Amino acid sequence: MVIVQRVVVRWGKQGRGAAEATRRRALPEAFPLPSSLPEGPLVLHDVTLDEAGGYAPVARVVAHPLPHWTAGLRLSPTPAAEGDLRIRVERMPVGASYPRHRRAGRIFLLTPGQRARYRANFRFTGCQCAAAWHFEQWTVGIGHTTPSPDLFLAGGFDAEVDDRVSLYGGR
Repeated sequence: MVIVQRVVVRWGKQGRGAAEATRRRALPEAFPLPSSLPEGPLVLHDVTLDEAGGYAPVARVVAHPLPHWTAGLRLSPTPAAEGDLRIRVERMPVGASYPRHRRAGRIFLLTPGQRARYRANFRFTGCQCAAAWHFEQWTVGIGHTTPSPDLFLAGGFDAEVDDRVSLYGGR
């Protein structure tokens, strides 16, 4: 089974100041998995913390087939010589966002029992006007293992990629 937990922190232009950034840094990057998960080869636990809702977590859990494109990533089973299925995790383009040019391609190849964490942030716009912009930071945990409530709460990931950039200009 493959379990993906994406934690999305979302804020608008008014939340760009230092005080708001400090508040966002105090938010959790991972949550316990629900005790009951749907059946399927891939389970997505999507948690959103939105500034508009006071950063109260809103979660949903959905099962998907493999291969599947979810949480900005494509997850595909890949047979291994030993007969085990490895999970290839590739970064996919995220439309209407800055930065536009992120490296594409494989970021992880997970064997059974492994966990990985991917981090990215974005500035999204639905139109060419700055008023529609909003910002998101994603922390995506991926486990190619048996689910447990604390799967993504403990450190010790087998692989980590951090693609976060400065969203406001500068370095």
